Amino acid sequence: MGKLALVAKVTHVPSMYLSELEGPRKGTRQDAIDGHQEIGRRCRALGVDTMVVFDTHWLVNANYHLNCAPHFKGLYTSNELPHFIANLPFECPGNPALGQLLARVCVEHGVETLAHHTTTLNPEYGTLVPMRYMNADQHFKAISVSALCTAHYLNDSARLGWAMRKAVEDHYDGTVAFLASGSLSHRFAQNGLAPEFAFKVWSPFLEQLDHHVLGMWQTGQWRDFCAMLPEYASKGHGEGFMHDTAMMLGALGWSEYEGRAELVTPYFGASGTGQINAVFPVTPVSGAMIPPAQASSAAGYQAFSRL
Repeated sequence: MGKLALVAKVTHVPSMYLSELEGPRKGTRQDAIDGHQEIGRRCRALGVDTMVVFDTHWLVNANYHLNCAPHFKGLYTSNELPHFIANLPFECPGNPALGQLLARVCVEHGVETLAHHTTTLNPEYGTLVPMRYMNADQHFKAISVSALCTAHYLNDSARLGWAMRKAVEDHYDGTVAFLASGSLSHRFAQNGLAPEFAFKVWSPFLEQLDHHVLGMWQTGQWRDFCAMLPEYASKGHGEGFMHDTAMMLGALGWSEYEGRAELVTPYFGASGTGQINAVFPVTPVSGAMIPPAQASSAAGYQAFSRL
C-alpha cells in the first residue's frame, strides 16, 4: 500500500544553527545545511508526506517511543549546549495516525513500542535541526522516534526499523522517509578544548575508523558492517549507541542489504565528532535477514558496556 521512498543518515550538529547567525561561525556549516536541503528536495520529488526521524537525542530507559503529536510548535534551547542552540523557533505538523500504526506493527513483531499522540512532549534537536532545513515550509509531517536507548539491544532496534517499514508498505496509504539522525564517532572534545576541535575529530583513530566504515557503506559491505556494529558503537563512541543506525539498517534489509551509500555532504569533524549526510537507496527486502528479537545478549551488551 504505502512506500518507503528514502532512507538517510543525517547530521544534526547544533553548529548548523550557529552558521545562520551573525558572528565568527556564520556560514561555516553551509555544506551540512545544503545536504539537508538536498535531502528535502529529493523527498519532495519522491512524494514523501512524512519524515520519521530516529533521534539520538531522545533518551529513554525502557521501551521504544514515538512522538506523534498532531502539531509541534515552540522555542527550543538545548540543555546540553545552550550556548549553541538557544530559543530556536520550531513548528511542524505531526502524523498521529501513522505513529500509532508504526507502534502497533512494531509490537506485533516483538518490539515493545509506545506511540504518544496526546502529549506535551516536544522533539529533541536530533529532530528539530533536520526539520529546520529539510522542512522549513512545513511541507512534511514529522514523527520522532527515541534512539538514545540506554538498556536496549541493537538487534531489537534493527527489528524495529524493519517492522516500521512493514507497517508503511503493508498498511499505510502514503509515502515516508526514514532519517537516522546521529553522528558516526561521537567523542566530544575534552572540556576546555572545544574551540580547538570545532572542525576536527577527536582522534586519528576515530577519524580513520569512521572513514573505513564509510568505505564499507559505499562498497556495500553490509554483512561485515552489521557484524561489527556493536563493537563499533562502543569503541567508536557511536552517538546514541548507534541505535539510529541499527533502525536504519533494519529498514533497509540488515546484512542482506545490497545498496550503496551516496554521500550528500562529505564527512566532516564537529567539536570532536564525525558527521555525515548520506542517502541509501531503498531496495526490496524480506524479513528473513532481520535479527531475532533480543538475540545474542553478549553482542547486545557489548555496545552498552561503557554505561
